[in-house]
Amino acid sequence: MNRMTNDKIALVTGAGSGIGRAVALALQSAGYSVVLAGRRAAELEQTAAFAKPSGGKMLPVPTDISKPDSVRALFARIHEAFGRLDVLFNRGSRRLWQQGNRSPRR
Repeated sequence: MNRMTNDKIALVTGAGSGIGRAVALALQSAGYSVVLAGRRAAELEQTAAFAKPSGGKMLPVPTDISKPDSVRALFARIHEAFGRLDVLFNRGSRRLWQQGNRSPRR
C-alpha cells in the first residue's frame, strides 16, 4: 500500500548506534519521519524507542547494505510506507579491503 505523506522522509543507514543513531534522532526530533536501516534489528528498535512523541515516525528496517537484494527490499519498504524519500544519510559502511592490507590512500 502506497501512502503519500506531506512529512519529510529521511533514511539513515547505521541507525542502530553512534553517529547514525544521533542523526536519526535529530532528524526525527525536527519532524522528519525516519527510516532506520542497519544490520541489527534490536539496536534499530532501541533507536526507535528513543523517539520523541512530538517528532516524526520511526520505521526500523533491518538491512545489510553490502547485499543488493537487502538494499532493494529497503527501498521497496520505503516506497510502500511513504511513497518517496527526501533525505539519505549514509552512515553505514563495510570493510573495503582485507585486514592487513593498507588503505588505498598512501
